[in-house]
Amino acid sequence: MALTAGDVERFEAARPRLEAIAYRLLGSAGEAEDAVQETFLRWHAAEVDRIEVPEAWLTKVLTNLCLNQLGSARARRETYVGRWLPEPLLGGDPMLGPADTVEQRESVSYAVLTLMERLAPRERAVYVLRAAFDYPHREIAEILDLTEATSQQIFHRAKKHIAEGKTRIEVDGAAARRIVEEFLTAATSGQTAPLVRLLTADAVAVGDGGGKVPARAKAFEGAVAVAKFLWGLFKPTEAKRALLGGAPEVYAWTANGDPAVVVVVDGRVVGVICLEVTGEGIAAFLSQVNPDKLGRATALWATTDHGDPLLTAF
Repeated sequence: MALTAGDVERFEAARPRLEAIAYRLLGSAGEAEDAVQETFLRWHAAEVDRIEVPEAWLTKVLTNLCLNQLGSARARRETYVGRWLPEPLLGGDPMLGPADTVEQRESVSYAVLTLMERLAPRERAVYVLRAAFDYPHREIAEILDLTEATSQQIFHRAKKHIAEGKTRIEVDGAAARRIVEEFLTAATSGQTAPLVRLLTADAVAVGDGGGKVPARAKAFEGAVAVAKFLWGLFKPTEAKRALLGGAPEVYAWTANGDPAVVVVVDGRVVGVICLEVTGEGIAAFLSQVNPDKLGRATALWATTDHGDPLLTAF
């Protein structure tokens, strides 16, 4: 059945919300876009005039497509080279979705997206729909073919798993820049002591190179080990510049609502380091350097007024 212009407009109006849901469920912008496009194909094939509540219908189709995708994604990640981390979204990306409440901002933070990998697919779906999009449990139950009581139980269990992570501190753009500036000053000081003072005692550093860029599969653990790693990472060498394909520019930005270091070479984002900030200091450095997960960041960067870099080479 051919869609009318109004049917297409209705779907396009829902697209930003659908993409934001899919990204939180899948942790990948590319996979989220694919899931939303498949949802559009299902919409195109449906008898749209018989769908009483289009938003609910679209959300159900999308969510179940994502649940199927999560099942196969788990199998793929078992053979993934190195450590798997989500695809970061730079500040200003519409796929980040709603950010009006603490729960909405928390649900898209890089740390929580990483923690959500531990959840079963259905737990993840309930958590995302409830915490990030404020769906009532009655509607979540209808979307996932659950009882309302089961939806509530799953949500409380998922929240408990997420709460096992450290308590993040929310920061605005100006505070994020100050944190990144302070970190870079310490990282390029030539000493590890200034870095250690910024970190929590049990700080960790994790990187995702996807087998395409060198990244250690095992996390660096403890303030001293992390500080030594970061000091070496930001120490200028010709080998690093050769690996990156040129002299990098380093910027302070945000990614997924967290302070972030963005590394750019000739307009191409080659690395995003998200800083997880707690009341005790910086608790984690989550680095995405897999080029397959930086294409969207590069496209957004090209349209952004990002000012001058804090560093021009390392």
